[in-house]
Amino acid sequence: MKFTKMQGTGNDYVYVNCFAEPIPDQPERLAVKICDRHFGVGGDGLVLILPSETAAAKMRMFNADGSEGEMCGNAIRCVAKFLYDHGIRRKETLTIETNAGQKSLQLFANPQSGKIDKVRVDMGKPILDPAEIPTLLTGPVVEVPWTGLSKDFRVSCVSMGNPHCVTFDLPTTDENVFGFGPKIETDPRFPRRTNVEFVKCLSPTELRMRVWERGSGETLACGTGACAVVVAGVLSGRCERKVLVHLLGGDLEIEWSAENDHVYKTGAATEVFSGDYEV
Repeated sequence: MKFTKMQGTGNDYVYVNCFAEPIPDQPERLAVKICDRHFGVGGDGLVLILPSETAAAKMRMFNADGSEGEMCGNAIRCVAKFLYDHGIRRKETLTIETNAGQKSLQLFANPQSGKIDKVRVDMGKPILDPAEIPTLLTGPVVEVPWTGLSKDFRVSCVSMGNPHCVTFDLPTTDENVFGFGPKIETDPRFPRRTNVEFVKCLSPTELRMRVWERGSGETLACGTGACAVVVAGVLSGRCERKVLVHLLGGDLEIEWSAENDHVYKTGAATEVFSGDYEV
């Protein structure tokens, strides 16, 4: 099976072009094997680029543990780049189908290479209804107390097509990310588990975050997480609607529009290498 390794802000996935390759049997099992960083290709997950009846392409993404995610903001930028650079859909605006609905993307080509190096994604409206996130926490889930661990802190819950639990109260240290991340991810208050973001507010227009991703552990970046962090920051009065978010793998530009309530995310997309994998 031919594959391509790509990364967006350090969030790396193994991509399979299912316009040319057969759809793998049991992709959840393949994801676990191919994402192993010692015995496989290595990655935060597996992404299938599929034909779509309603969009330029369809994206299915599987986390490193084999669980299927609804959406990945960094991966979808790389899907757009792959479609353009490989001549499958050579347009500067694309719509891509995901398990969280269709997303519109604007592509920016490097004037020297002619290849895409940056993509802006319309991530849609944030979901704040607890039942739809989903979480068993009730009421507006903004700055609500979180108890049951060795420290008490406040969290805000947002869905960007996938669930996020954001806290500004805990320092972005290894102790907190690795100590609290997996416990919050699998807490019964999140029926479908959750991504967990630890955030430091540097200024009203600049945030720094680390993320514990559902099904993958800590990753260098999370696009939907960066969007959720800005939404939580605006709702709690910590930041403005247009923010530069620093992640371990690089920076993302996030804007939560006051006009249409949509969140827009802009960041790089990079192809690393291609190869053959024996299935």
